Amino acid sequence: MPNTLQVRIEKLIYGGDGLAHADGHTIFVPFTAAGEQLTIEPLERRKKWIRGCAIEILAPSPDRVTPECPHFGICGGCHYQHISLASQLRYKTEILRETLRRIGGISWEGPIAIHESPPFGYRNRAQWAVHRDGESRKLGYFMAGTSTVCVVNVCPVLSPRLSQCLAELQALLSSGAMPGNVAEVEAFADGHDERLALNVAFESFAAPPEDLAAAIRSAVQNVESLLLLDRKKERFELLGPGYISQQAGEHRYRVSHLSFFQVNRFLIGDLLKTVLGGQPGALALDLFAGVGFFSLPLARKFARVVAVDTNLAATRDLRANAEAAEANTVSVHSPVDSFLRQFREKPDLVVLDPPRAGLGPESAKRLAVIAPYEIAYLSCDPATLARDLAVFLGGAKTSAHPASQRTATYAIAEMHLFDLFPQTYHIETLVRLRREP
Repeated sequence: MPNTLQVRIEKLIYGGDGLAHADGHTIFVPFTAAGEQLTIEPLERRKKWIRGCAIEILAPSPDRVTPECPHFGICGGCHYQHISLASQLRYKTEILRETLRRIGGISWEGPIAIHESPPFGYRNRAQWAVHRDGESRKLGYFMAGTSTVCVVNVCPVLSPRLSQCLAELQALLSSGAMPGNVAEVEAFADGHDERLALNVAFESFAAPPEDLAAAIRSAVQNVESLLLLDRKKERFELLGPGYISQQAGEHRYRVSHLSFFQVNRFLIGDLLKTVLGGQPGALALDLFAGVGFFSLPLARKFARVVAVDTNLAATRDLRANAEAAEANTVSVHSPVDSFLRQFREKPDLVVLDPPRAGLGPESAKRLAVIAPYEIAYLSCDPATLARDLAVFLGGAKTSAHPASQRTATYAIAEMHLFDLFPQTYHIETLVRLRREP
């Protein structure tokens, strides 16, 4: 075949692609497995690399399985459904170790505790775009790297309630009973996987918000709260209490429409228990605290908890949750970097759960000057985790503080991999650091 290449996949890399080398190029091919022999068609060529797609599998990997979802490979949501769950976890562990070594210079040869999730039915939150074909409107996910919507009728990673919600919304849109141009829907199921909060964005409201809400509630069961957005006028309308309830162990959380909560409903309790597995003390910091997922249980182990987050909706939830739990928690609405610039106390424990961008090397340096005894760093990106760990472990220099200020050096005490997103390349890592003498 013209314009094709035969390659052997050497390994999987973060992002989901298989890596190969041929014709003087580094080659990236999605939906492959290590060791596979393939014929690929190049889709994008650059001077030193090629991105291609497999058009024939000459020698499949023993790790390969039949995908559960009929949309796999077209929909951009999943990357690994063609790989057995055990092999997914092996690949993720290898990628984590390699990323720590390559970016952070951290050769961690110790154990990585694996926290496995059921492979499907785990997501309690989903976001669907709208595909338009004339008068027809249907929900789906964006294809990888595009703005094209892949219409989906099933999504095996969703919880049962969200799967039912998807079917109910598809029927509503197909019936023509939904007034106006719906652009996007986000659905969030509560801790019992029964009740829903919906964020529904319209290009513009074609009817009063109460009528739009009535149409949605008539089609979708157990909608607890609705947040409607008119994009043209940048106008929000809330119909309902504005939140749903989540549960983790003995702790109950109010979670508003624009607040974050852990997405994997099966690992919430395990995650909480593992992060809080250290010793009690006088003071704990919960940075990027969100609605107080860690703050509330920390308040049972520490005399005082200071929780910091920049999201105003989450901060309001945290304060309401702390008050309801009678928790000794001080909530600070502030960027973490600004908070660390001014904080002068020495906590026993700091819990970090930053977004994908990580803590950042300058903030890591400031935290090392504060010198807590223990740091529990929960990361959703191994690259930014590696960069920040290098600061704590003493392998990176920053300009945040003059050399005269003493910074603590830390050692890795534990490392955990939580498979919060099976069937995808995403890796959630918990690293417990302890200050060296």
